[in-house]
Amino acid sequence: MARNVYLKSLCSLLLSVGLLTLPALADDWPTRTVTIVVPFGAGGNTDMMARLAAQDLSEKFGQSFIVENRPSPGGVLGLREVVQAQPDGYTLLFCAASMITLTSQVQNIEFDPMKQLVPITNVGTGAQVMAIKRSLPATNLQEFLAYAKANPGKLNFSTAGVQNLSEFLPVRLFKLTDVNIVEVPARAEPQAISDLMAGVTDVYFGNASSLLPLANNDAIRLIAVSTRQRLAAAPDLPTVAETVPDFESTSWNGFLAPVGTPASIITAIRTEVSALVKRDEVAQRLSKLGIVPGGMYPEDIVAMFQREHDTFAGVIKVMGIQKSN
Repeated sequence: MARNVYLKSLCSLLLSVGLLTLPALADDWPTRTVTIVVPFGAGGNTDMMARLAAQDLSEKFGQSFIVENRPSPGGVLGLREVVQAQPDGYTLLFCAASMITLTSQVQNIEFDPMKQLVPITNVGTGAQVMAIKRSLPATNLQEFLAYAKANPGKLNFSTAGVQNLSEFLPVRLFKLTDVNIVEVPARAEPQAISDLMAGVTDVYFGNASSLLPLANNDAIRLIAVSTRQRLAAAPDLPTVAETVPDFESTSWNGFLAPVGTPASIITAIRTEVSALVKRDEVAQRLSKLGIVPGGMYPEDIVAMFQREHDTFAGVIKVMGIQKSN
């Protein structure tokens, strides 16, 4: 019932900004540089997709689309910047869905990203892969969990920042499996992976696009993927659900804009990004990294956001997480 009410209100919102009607007039856009705010550090999965799209949009529209990184817990700094920006198409957000569906549930913030940001489309939806230090006496997830249980508090895991999927996902997994592992946050994904490869940390549960290319690295071992089905790009990599039933997670990465952004701008961006990810070379590049090429429509994104929001809400309640300031 709550979901139906939410979807109805979102449809009304989409109508109010013209997403379900004829485009508003903004034929002169863009006439200057467009800023794409990424609430993660540079070099990670989300940043990579944002820069791929930024280059294409710059070439398409003849103006610079620049990526500016605003890493912070839960992406709050970047989210706030875009929520407060003029809805003129010159400040866009590119982020993971978890920053829209999770952040407001774990932090006390003065805005609601699910109500104040309008989804445009995504570049791709990716998987997460669990990687461990190769020197550990484990070759798969079951063996790793058994070893961790036998050594409570002696292992640690890295995260790409805090209060985002890279933290929430392993915390959820270790809670479900009753494993005590110490968290060691990094500023961004490159550092988290570097710490793992250097042996500073024991585990990292990060983006498949960043970890699959390291499958043969001598320092780390990939042991599980978060999707319900195994990845075509790594068919020998088991899913977490094969060991922990029903465990699943994916990461939508795409564009959003402040409410009130003209519909013609929303349409123009969505049309070009959708065309980009359908190009054979781009689609193949994404697929090899465990990313399903995007191009989703706003209505479908809204429904997906609500499902993810509800999933997080249930897990937060079970885990007893309290909102932080």
